[in-house]
Amino acid sequence: MKIGFHTDAFNSSYWNFEKCLQWAQQNEVPFIECGLIDGVSWIHGLGYQPHVAMHEDPVLLRRKMENYGVRFSQVDAAYPLSGKDGPLYGVPYILRALQWSKLAGCDRIATTDGLEKPPGLSDAEAMALMRRSYEQIVEVAEAYEIIINIEVHGYFTTNPDRVAEMLDFCDSPFFRLNMDTGNTFIAGQDPVAFLRGLVHKVSHVHVKDVSESLAAAVRGEETGIAVSQCALGQGVNADNIRQCLEILRDHNFTGVLSMECEGQGGPMIEQSLQWLRQTLGELNIPIENE
Repeated sequence: MKIGFHTDAFNSSYWNFEKCLQWAQQNEVPFIECGLIDGVSWIHGLGYQPHVAMHEDPVLLRRKMENYGVRFSQVDAAYPLSGKDGPLYGVPYILRALQWSKLAGCDRIATTDGLEKPPGLSDAEAMALMRRSYEQIVEVAEAYEIIINIEVHGYFTTNPDRVAEMLDFCDSPFFRLNMDTGNTFIAGQDPVAFLRGLVHKVSHVHVKDVSESLAAAVRGEETGIAVSQCALGQGVNADNIRQCLEILRDHNFTGVLSMECEGQGGPMIEQSLQWLRQTLGELNIPIENE
């Protein structure tokens, strides 16, 4: 398996994307994941946000990343597709992300639903809306040979039956699942059982622990969290992560394990990296850097 990280880890540190590349190089982490910005914002323009705007030239960025020995495992274009504005904003955003990602050398894009039940729509109506959106998106993704991942993050996607139904919207090798160990847990699900039923669809994994205090406060009431406020291995989800890694190993998963945790400017995510490398070693899972 491969190790990467989401630049969300450095949101609170107000790093820019290049500083994340420097961290990746220094810590020998060859894969990076970030959010895509469709437009401009002052905080990103001033260099205080660790994500990438699509007005940045993707070929020049790819060359810069190659100089650091880092490449994309996935980019995040996860505007919620389950609400009434999903077709209006989410679909064009993802379609532009496909064009940009092809030139940037990125072969996976994360998408998702909203955190809560969409207002003004029944569940059946929202599912039908998402079906039409994904049919349009996946048709283009096949042409670009880029995988569209459904990330486990919201009202529908943290329900294993619903996400299985969503994955049947399109019969395509370019339509897969981004498993998230933390979001499944915080939603009140068993991450191990969740993964076991859908492991054949997984192409990318967010590895996320959950602090004891956060679990006590919101487990079963929230469907997703941006990042965990504890290092991997230091929360109440650590054993579940270990079991998920065993399931992935036994199903010959060779993709990227993308760490999602608060970085604290480096120390916390470095602790996470140490734990993940050690755990993979204990489970006899080789770490690949290509």
